[in-house]
Amino acid sequence: MDSTQSRLRVLMLPWLAHGHISPFLELSKRLTERNFHIYFCSTPVNLSSIEPKLSDKYSLSIHLVELPLPSLPELPPHYHTTKGLPPHLNTTLKRAFDMASSTFSSILKTLDPDLLIYDFLQPWAPEIASSLNIPAVNFFCSGAATISFVFNAMKNPGVEFPFPEIQLHDYMKARFVDSPNEDHSNSSEDDDHHVNDIDRALKTFERSSRIVLMKTFEELEGKYMDFLSRLIEKKIVPVGPLIQLPVPEDDHDGKSKIIEWLDERELCSTVFVSFGSEYFLSKEEMEEIAYGLELSKANFIWVVRFPEGDKIKLEEALPEGFLGRVGEKGMVVEDWAPQVQILRHSSIGGFVSHCGWSSVMESIDFGVPIVAIPMQLDQPLNARVVEAAGVGVEVKRDRDHGKLEREEVARVIKEAVMGKIGENARKKERDMRDNLRRKGEEEMDRVADQLVHLFGTN
Repeated sequence: MDSTQSRLRVLMLPWLAHGHISPFLELSKRLTERNFHIYFCSTPVNLSSIEPKLSDKYSLSIHLVELPLPSLPELPPHYHTTKGLPPHLNTTLKRAFDMASSTFSSILKTLDPDLLIYDFLQPWAPEIASSLNIPAVNFFCSGAATISFVFNAMKNPGVEFPFPEIQLHDYMKARFVDSPNEDHSNSSEDDDHHVNDIDRALKTFERSSRIVLMKTFEELEGKYMDFLSRLIEKKIVPVGPLIQLPVPEDDHDGKSKIIEWLDERELCSTVFVSFGSEYFLSKEEMEEIAYGLELSKANFIWVVRFPEGDKIKLEEALPEGFLGRVGEKGMVVEDWAPQVQILRHSSIGGFVSHCGWSSVMESIDFGVPIVAIPMQLDQPLNARVVEAAGVGVEVKRDRDHGKLEREEVARVIKEAVMGKIGENARKKERDMRDNLRRKGEEEMDRVADQLVHLFGTN
């Protein structure tokens, strides 16, 4: 964007999850470098975690705007985020977010931005913007393959998805289809506040002004983006992987200890194990993964999380004697670890991941093969993208019940760290990363141009 032009003022409204807030924030930072001014809107608890990640460089160009949620007895303010949220409160959080739409309307009227960029769970946001003659663009933080698979099934029932490599295992269909759907049979067709997540996503796409931004890139998902664009009759504009690099002065407890431990490990000898901030392993899953790590004999760093208010001692959660048996080969960390710094480290040879989309992007960017153990939502299809692209391999489950098996976990970890699969994955990831580096800032320049054009023609 020409620096002589007045700044385009954009209001960002992500869903209340770290995996959404982070890419929205990274997109915000990159747009400020192209003469945009950003209003970043979220709940106070989320903004308090964002503020330390904003260096002085952005103090004048990114303005944090509080969106308080209504007070509900079962949802105190520290639960106005998905981080650490007990799973049974997910629906309550969505309901509270919907109930804040009138507050958001007041914010939009007061700030009167030139453009709204919104997430997939709030179809009411573009409706409010439209009533104020403000163009609104959907920014989708997951991959094009996943959303095109879902939308194809919804818009063309019975029509086979044209990419056979992107399919769900039978044992994953319930986890993918059932988890986002809830019974709202009594709701009216026009009531945005009583629809399931997939219907919400479809509505947010339909209400986006001519284009949809997606956190992906051509080298990984070009053909899926083209198909999705034809399916929804809107242009898909990729914004790239949007990796959140650490703030230099950021120093979290335990960080130096972890990096020092990694410094003592050999090249590509260690796996990083993490299932994101929103999924909590069952006792059975934790045991099979623990035994799988032990059988693999690979070094590992494992981040273990429990829901807020439901923590137990590590010794009780893990198999008896596990920590003693693995000794110096493994480090188990509670709650948090510096994921980007870990994945960038030369001793990391694999990432045992739930295949959250941000984690997939980070693995590819840092050249780390993915050991895919998807758990829910879009993750099973993301795992298929990972395998199809040759940047990782999925841990197959028991066919009858979908249970993890320690021997299979160990086998895939060995392949990723020491086998040919891992070697090939590293090469493919390097090629993708090199292509992205060569393009430099061209992709984000195109994003900025599209947004400026949209505002100018509204």
